[in-house]
Amino acid sequence: MRTALVFGGSGQIGRPLLDKLHDDGWRLYALSRQPQVDAPGLHWLQGSLEAPDLRPGSVVPRAVDAIFSCGPLDHFARWYANAPISTARVIAFGSTSVEVKRGSADADERDLAIRLREGERAVFETAAAHNAAATILRPTLVYGAGSDRTLSRIVEIARRWHRFVLPRGANGLRQPVHVHDLATAAFAVTATDATHGRAYALPGGEILAYRDMVARVLGVLKPPPRLSEVPSPVFNLLLAAAHATGHAEGFGEAAVKRMRSNLVFDITPAARDFGYAPRRFVPTADMFAPSE
Repeated sequence: MRTALVFGGSGQIGRPLLDKLHDDGWRLYALSRQPQVDAPGLHWLQGSLEAPDLRPGSVVPRAVDAIFSCGPLDHFARWYANAPISTARVIAFGSTSVEVKRGSADADERDLAIRLREGERAVFETAAAHNAAATILRPTLVYGAGSDRTLSRIVEIARRWHRFVLPRGANGLRQPVHVHDLATAAFAVTATDATHGRAYALPGGEILAYRDMVARVLGVLKPPPRLSEVPSPVFNLLLAAAHATGHAEGFGEAAVKRMRSNLVFDITPAARDFGYAPRRFVPTADMFAPSE
């Protein structure tokens, strides 16, 4: 029986990944910040990568067949560099922000890109030093579990105010990707030697304009909030007011600028090497219900 250690097992990608591994007969150890209930074949460890103090009685295996990281890449890279555990396979999630935010006008976004790049480098170097094979997966705009930082945030704002406002010209192209497709990808690469030592962009299966993506999301809510488009000066005033009241966290100047930029990634390498075939963007209201 193969064994796996999964970080972020209770998160939006970790949950469906645990289901796939369990159905395939893996014995699972999963780490979560909050207490979780063990199940047949699944033992939960409580802690975090930043402070991996485990609950009394938790037993971390000395060796596993694979380690999956579905949480922050930089924290995982630091943990892995000093991990008292042996494994031949490492699959870690990063983000396409490693490229998108590298030249951002926002210092925090540039710092994120640097941390992602350094995290990728550290994971590959540590794996090589331990004769392990590592793969980095870079999702685009994630949705599907109600806990993402983009579409679910838009839904939250739209429900509160019964409308959502965009600046005119918010037509930059996007490829939203469902969490289940990301879990399927992580599961698939474990059996594919071609993925060893490589990083892959994981976009969704449809390219659409930012404005159309938002409209499609709002259209599945009941009642559907109104989507308004206003001139940039008006939008900037509304955004400043929202920031002043604490209702626009994460929607800074750089994020607004990207609404007009095309963020499109090539699916070919992932499709070729491990059969990646993500779904088209067909949102439903339950995809944006906050997870418990």
